[in-house]
Amino acid sequence: MSQADLAVRAPRFVWTFGLLRSELVTTFRRWRTLALLGVLAAVPILVGIAVKVETQDGGGAGRGDGGGGPAFIAQITNNGLFLVFTALAATLPFFLPMAIGVVAGDSIAGEASGGTLRYLLVAPAGRTRLLLTKYATVMTFCVVATLVVALSALTVGALLFPLGDLTTISGTQISFAEGLGRALLIALVVAASLVGIAALGLFISTMTSSGIAAMATTVGLLITVQILDQIPQLHALQPYFFSHYWLSFADLMREPVYWDDLVKNLGLQALYAAVFGSAAWARFTAKDITA
Repeated sequence: MSQADLAVRAPRFVWTFGLLRSELVTTFRRWRTLALLGVLAAVPILVGIAVKVETQDGGGAGRGDGGGGPAFIAQITNNGLFLVFTALAATLPFFLPMAIGVVAGDSIAGEASGGTLRYLLVAPAGRTRLLLTKYATVMTFCVVATLVVALSALTVGALLFPLGDLTTISGTQISFAEGLGRALLIALVVAASLVGIAALGLFISTMTSSGIAAMATTVGLLITVQILDQIPQLHALQPYFFSHYWLSFADLMREPVYWDDLVKNLGLQALYAAVFGSAAWARFTAKDITA
């Protein structure tokens, strides 16, 4: 590679990194983003306090057959680490994807409605690079939002309940350190489970110049898919819904780990990301930018 090529690539890399850094700073400084993270952090606090109050008289925290996310709530009083799993199971069906839908839906449409999209497209940015930067920002928010829930739950669990070795869904004992590692792995799987809704929101964001409309449409589709996933007559279609395997992260608390649904979930999210990411690119690169 010649010195000229290196000279051209270096500014492009610096510009891309600078654009990503700017997008991250702008996103996480918004009051809306901070409010969303605050709500997500409050969910484990409310669940932990509710369980603590309910079990003060020695009663059980909940009932479950040990086969899924909601069953974790029955184990919180024995080990505060289970509050992490319970909080993720409680926020994943709606709160987490809703937050992702808001951020993703506003990513392009919000710039258009604010009149700043044209300025972001000046050289040497380019539409493809800007779109990839926006998606990377949304995915960063996915990870941060999931970790906020997990860290809030871990903190509340440590303050209100004992910590120590824990029993898996399969009935085997694992150390606290291994349980903590699985909690981190579960948080990363939950974040990866939001890849599909992030790509869908980004695609919708390229279809309109109204940030509010894009956010409302993304959240509306999320609610619709969640409802359709509960209708027995649609069982043949449900495995293709992006939310169908979301709670499969509970299989990471089995011994040995059940990988079938986890792999299906990650594969489905990758498919949604590829399809709607490509659709967003095709739409955005051909779109007439007037704002």
